Amino acid sequence: MLINNDTIIKDSNPLVREKSLEVPLPLSKEDEDLLLDMLTYVKESTDEEIAKEKNLSPAVGISAIQVGVKKKMMAIVIKDNDGNIKYQYALVNPKLISYSLEKAYLKYGEGCLSVPEAHEGYVYRPARIKVRAYDALEKKLVDIKVKDYLALVFQHEMDHFDGVLYYDHINKDNPFYEDPNAVVIE
Repeated sequence: MLINNDTIIKDSNPLVREKSLEVPLPLSKEDEDLLLDMLTYVKESTDEEIAKEKNLSPAVGISAIQVGVKKKMMAIVIKDNDGNIKYQYALVNPKLISYSLEKAYLKYGEGCLSVPEAHEGYVYRPARIKVRAYDALEKKLVDIKVKDYLALVFQHEMDHFDGVLYYDHINKDNPFYEDPNAVVIE
């Protein structure tokens, strides 16, 4: 599937607010291809030359609903400062198994491929989570423990399964409220 700035569903489209469905396993060829296309988008989106050529916006994650498919699938790629892949996931039916009471937030706020306008404010999420999912790269059910930035990325993408966007979490009365007990991630 062609995924670029023109094909990603924006928050003005009501589809982005719909709930995603469980994906039957084993994965169909169609679902596996879509998930791998999503992973490729995220990998290529942070390469300036490729991004310009293919009309991509930089991303660390994407959910299937963002390309108009109401299925619980997400792809995440985190690179180090040298541009090497540090973490990559192509996950199906991820479920939150446990989470910390300690919260974390990004100092400069969150963004989203489906949200073209800026929505400033802090998004508090659990600092550590455990997720159970089918890993399409390893082709097996896995339990994944993540923390800090990666935990926030996971939760952002999983929110899409319920039609929730990051700015839904921002305190409307005090968007930059600072919780002294929360972990600040830069």
